[in-house]
Amino acid sequence: MEVDLPEEFRCPISLEVMRDPVILTWSGQTYDRPSIQRWLDSGSRTCPLTNTPAAPAPLPSSYPQQQQLLIPNHALRRLISTFVPSPSPSPDADGAKSLQQQQQLFRALDLASSLSFPSDAASLSQLLRLVKRGGAAARRRVAEGAVDALAAALASPSAALAATTLTSLAVVEVNKCTIGAHPAAIPRLAALLLRRGAGAPRERREAATALYELCKFPENRRRAVRAGAVPPLVAFAAAGSERAVEVLGLIAKCQEGRQEMNKGAGRLIRVLCGVLRAGSPRGVENALLVLNLVCSYSEEMAAEAIEEGALDLCLPHLAEARNGKIAKNASGLAQTLQKMQLSGFV
Repeated sequence: MEVDLPEEFRCPISLEVMRDPVILTWSGQTYDRPSIQRWLDSGSRTCPLTNTPAAPAPLPSSYPQQQQLLIPNHALRRLISTFVPSPSPSPDADGAKSLQQQQQLFRALDLASSLSFPSDAASLSQLLRLVKRGGAAARRRVAEGAVDALAAALASPSAALAATTLTSLAVVEVNKCTIGAHPAAIPRLAALLLRRGAGAPRERREAATALYELCKFPENRRRAVRAGAVPPLVAFAAAGSERAVEVLGLIAKCQEGRQEMNKGAGRLIRVLCGVLRAGSPRGVENALLVLNLVCSYSEEMAAEAIEEGALDLCLPHLAEARNGKIAKNASGLAQTLQKMQLSGFV
């Protein structure tokens, strides 16, 4: 859309202009109906924007009952309809591009609907190409029909391609919820992190990348913990994967993640300190973040970190001028560990 639109016109989940705005009754926030419906269908009991919990009573399970939780926002819908201009004829080049994207979308939808288990590598490769070329619209539509087959393919020889395709689909915000809500998607990605043998390095790498994209959605962090993803992520980080450290940084933002990490405190701290010693700037940035989150949560982990030399390791990064995030994370970790020392906890 070529005009600047007020942010209030965009759904907080999909970030696109709302076509059917509805109010979530228990929080008063407005969302586009398809996006918030997927959220409710996944079993979520909080407002996506404010994290306000629903009433103690169980959420209605059937679609008609759930509609009682959503009230049409007629005023906003009328305002959007008057503000958004009617589509005008596009120049030939733009028209051709739009037609090409529509063709890519239809081909992707046809292919997604025909996928079955086991899906062959050629079909998955073609679907991945079509999804990338079709843009956000293709990603949204394909996710509705292809997640079952892609989740099944994670247990097949084409697992790496399936994980890559899920990553591409999860770039669209609402798809993070759709994919994460599938009962097999995140558990099978977590299982891929344990793969050994031919093809395993790529499968583990693609699984970690898919988990990174999915865990940007808060509820998926808890799902990853329940799926047992933390121990294999720590093991993959120990093998040199800085992407695994990034995923741990997202999971450590939820309490369940920190609790799980506390169970293997010693190994996690050693792995993260190893990244501080020899990792890339991005790896150091994320290792500092994870250390600060877990050491703020657990005195045991703070003690492990100090014993491993984390305080001394983060001090050189305090004056890091080229990367402000590294300096910020190093400062936060140093303050956390020094506070623990002064308080006599460690």
